[in-house]
Amino acid sequence: MKNEIIRVGQIEVKFLLEAADTNGAVAIFEFVVPVGVKVPLPHSHKDYDETIYGVEGVLTFTVAGKSVDIGSGECCFIPRGAVHGFSNLKPTNAKALAIITPALLGPDFFKDAAAIVNAGGPPDIAKLKVVMAKHGLVPALPPNLEGGKM
Repeated sequence: MKNEIIRVGQIEVKFLLEAADTNGAVAIFEFVVPVGVKVPLPHSHKDYDETIYGVEGVLTFTVAGKSVDIGSGECCFIPRGAVHGFSNLKPTNAKALAIITPALLGPDFFKDAAAIVNAGGPPDIAKLKVVMAKHGLVPALPPNLEGGKM
């Protein structure tokens, strides 16, 4: 459903363009990250690039081991293969756009991840790894999380 808000834990995701809208060229989604949220599991993408554009607040991304703050009007390119994750370490909620090229990531990933993350209790890392692999994400987990729960 177009413009549906998908909640994955505390994060809200809303797709603005999907593969079907752009002949597979690009997908764009907006995401809102509340204060203090640290997500997602560090990962990379095998087959697509991601560009983040800040709309409100500030998100702190770690891309290939380098920390970068993305505020309103700022952007960051994350090439395929670069391990990354993000947090909202600032005192206000943050909102950003993610641009996926080509459009190999869609709402189904977030719905599948939400089913695990929103199930109650610590998320099952093994199940999340399966969902990530299904959608082209490669987890880069610290050794203490490799087989268990968060």
